Amino acid sequence: MDTNSALEGTVFPNARRKLQVERRSLVIRRFVSNRLLLTGSIVMAVLCIIALFAPLLASHTPYEMKTAERLQPPSLAHLFGTDNFGRDVFSRVVYGTRVSMVVGLLVALITMILGTVVGLYSAYYKVLDHILMRICDGLMAFPGILLAIALTAALGSNMINVIIALSIISIPAIARVVRSSAMVVKEQVYIEALRAQGASSWRIIWQHIAPNTMSPLIIQITFVFASSILIEAALSFLGAGIAPPNPSLGNILFDGKVVIFSAWWMTVFPGAFILLSVLGLNLFGDGLRDLLDPYSKKAAK
Repeated sequence: MDTNSALEGTVFPNARRKLQVERRSLVIRRFVSNRLLLTGSIVMAVLCIIALFAPLLASHTPYEMKTAERLQPPSLAHLFGTDNFGRDVFSRVVYGTRVSMVVGLLVALITMILGTVVGLYSAYYKVLDHILMRICDGLMAFPGILLAIALTAALGSNMINVIIALSIISIPAIARVVRSSAMVVKEQVYIEALRAQGASSWRIIWQHIAPNTMSPLIIQITFVFASSILIEAALSFLGAGIAPPNPSLGNILFDGKVVIFSAWWMTVFPGAFILLSVLGLNLFGDGLRDLLDPYSKKAAK
């Protein structure tokens, strides 16, 4: 018995470690072979580094005005040129990228939490389903950008109110995704068995239904992140988002539209960063869908 116990104690841990290493290498191979996910991850990693280390990367203070140096083209002193107030465009774009990433991340987190709660309880309780889904239908009946403009006009133009407005218009889509997944899981046999055993509704919803809705939820959140960055830029461009002189990619574009033919750098560089942000998140979301979708041919490789 002692010999067998000692043998099991050495064999099974080694087999378990080997299995963990193989699983880890399989995940890495699937990640590297998924070009969409790899490209999106690289783009998002670069943008996150820019957002985190904006004070170190910025060559000038984004608020510093030098009227004698206004509308200078890109140079070694000013990598992206200067704007119509003599401010360094590179520094403003770097800080504007930080604003976009912070707004997108917070909207994604708030939307994920509230949308999951609404979707799960709508799927589980029929009475709540009629009430909550009709509210979601009412919110989705309005174009998102118009509703966001109305909300920021009522609340005021600052980052917190922009986050609140974007979260409100994004929750219905997430709630519907979670609800549709939860409705499928709710009808499974093991859920009926849990009810028969006397399991509480809270346990069934959060321990058994919620985990099975995570894959489509995570994928959808990446698209909410991307759309939040785009809508925040649009709101700031229209004057309903981040108020000047605070840097935002949208209000930098607004300043550049007046001098677009004489100072192209004021629109090209912030526009390129918006494009990279949205493109990177969409590539990341598409790649994640291929990785997590069991019916995807790419995920099977």
